[in-house]
Amino acid sequence: MYDYILFDLDGTISDSSLGITKGIQIALRSLGIEEPLDNLRKFIGPPLTYSFSKFYDFDEEQTDKAIKAYRDYYSKTGLFENTAYEGIDALLRKVKESGRKIAVATSKPAVFSRQILDKFGLLDYFDIVSGATLEGDGEKPRASKTEVVEYALLQFGNPDKSKVVLVGDTKFDAEGAAAVGIDCIGVLYGFGTRETLEAAGVKHIAPTIEDIFQYL
Repeated sequence: MYDYILFDLDGTISDSSLGITKGIQIALRSLGIEEPLDNLRKFIGPPLTYSFSKFYDFDEEQTDKAIKAYRDYYSKTGLFENTAYEGIDALLRKVKESGRKIAVATSKPAVFSRQILDKFGLLDYFDIVSGATLEGDGEKPRASKTEVVEYALLQFGNPDKSKVVLVGDTKFDAEGAAAVGIDCIGVLYGFGTRETLEAAGVKHIAPTIEDIFQYL
């Protein structure tokens, strides 16, 4: 049984695909690249710096320009082009009522994550929202899944890692959990696949939201 439950956000709590892909499309357009939205779902999950470098071989200057264009759109419009998955409210309520501590651990900036959770009426379920930092936050920079998981554990007082699990939908969640030394439950209703999650070493696979609680 786990006492500390960390949840990824995009693809685990909500379907954020429309806002993210439209933001990426606009970011690429600022650099003269046109892409259809369906080609940009690969940006959901990993940090933007990683994705722009990996998928388009952007240098630091191009990456900074793309991220600025993305966040200009996302902070005003894209973050609200988002839908909570049916059943996630009931799951979070059940976990909370069972006495466990709950956190969000996401590579999305924490400020955007709180706004999204608040929009869906889910923010009060979470003891901690651990997300990426933005320039000028005054905090130690965080971006990767490993870094946001480590920060969540620090905020919880560094509990016994055998009592902590991350629930997420992509290999980045599984890899981040493994790097920190905690288990991961992989969900299949988000943006990952069974094959990539199993290859990344998840402890359990949950096809639906209703299947998650049995592994907690």
